[in-house]
Amino acid sequence: MTTRREFLKRTALATAGAALAMSNADAIGRMLDTGKTPSFNINHSETGDGRLHLRFFPYELKLRHTFTVATYSRTSTPDVQVELSYDGLTGYGEASMPQYLGQSVASVTAFLSKVDMEQFTDPFQMEDILSYIDSLSPGDTAAKAAVDIALHDLVGKIMGQPWYKIWGLDAKKAPSTTFTIGIDTPDVVRQKTEECAAKFNILKVKLGRDNDKDMISTIRSVTKLPIAVDVNQGWKDKHKALDMINWLHDQGIVMVEQPMPKEQQKDIAWLTERSPLPIFADEAIQRLSDIRRIEDAYTGINIKLMKCTGMREAWKMLNYARARGLKVMVGCMTETSCAVSAAAQLSPSVDFADLDGNLLIANDRFDGMKVVGGKITLPDRPGIGVKPLSI
Repeated sequence: MTTRREFLKRTALATAGAALAMSNADAIGRMLDTGKTPSFNINHSETGDGRLHLRFFPYELKLRHTFTVATYSRTSTPDVQVELSYDGLTGYGEASMPQYLGQSVASVTAFLSKVDMEQFTDPFQMEDILSYIDSLSPGDTAAKAAVDIALHDLVGKIMGQPWYKIWGLDAKKAPSTTFTIGIDTPDVVRQKTEECAAKFNILKVKLGRDNDKDMISTIRSVTKLPIAVDVNQGWKDKHKALDMINWLHDQGIVMVEQPMPKEQQKDIAWLTERSPLPIFADEAIQRLSDIRRIEDAYTGINIKLMKCTGMREAWKMLNYARARGLKVMVGCMTETSCAVSAAAQLSPSVDFADLDGNLLIANDRFDGMKVVGGKITLPDRPGIGVKPLSI
């Protein structure tokens, strides 16, 4: 006897290609012109009698080391874990809330308490479900991402395929991930570099304070690995920023992320035009609709699930950015392997990946994507590729 799950899986596999075609640049461009999201469903003709059930709970992420960027320091990150169940299967998601997002456990749980998933009987109605989630408030991007990730995990499990395969990507093309070294004293920076240099192929260094050259020089005393730098809006003067970038270029740095405050877009455009290194937007971009506003000021964009509401919009952003001639980076917050593995599904199609958030915490709840020889290695499990750990 054919079960509802088997029927959904067969039908979804047969129609996934047509649905994914809606991610092309023309469809996204029409959406941006009209302000309307194109509707597409990986759908079937029957409605089962099952319901989607949402469960969530707070979970504080404990950092292995104090993490310092240009504007603040922290030793933990608030997080909310999400589980979405249907027909005996469970999809996992999470909302991670670093300080600058302006979201909290209270705001995320308040948002999730408003979500009525039991009105849906077909998890393959992904566009309808996620459009409903997005309509509940103008913000709450991390909370929305938690539901989005859980739904993608669930649907992938029903289909029996990981999302990188559903999207038609080759896992072998996944890049090396950066490993982040936060702002600290020379001794601590040297120690962190010594600990990670042999395990990674590229490092990411936080800059934006008065000790930028000391940070780079300290790391260069340990390793000659390529380095990406993230300034977190820390530089204010475009001429000084250009001088610093030219110096960084001579030190083997390969890209610069958000060098100046996002409000100084004209200065950033001036800087990008003259920079020998690619300039990526991070704080300046959250969602798909932001790309047109900033595309002339940057070389590329950093897509993060917690900023853009999850995998659905991240996939649209990636395809649209490519069509507009932008480079693409996929990043993360401090997260468990759940959200990091979800973001990693996109990684075979990006220029840079900064997916080390799970490596920075001491209490991961999941087994998921791995870093092997510095390179992102995607598990061949369905959905986002994670399984819960006993902790």
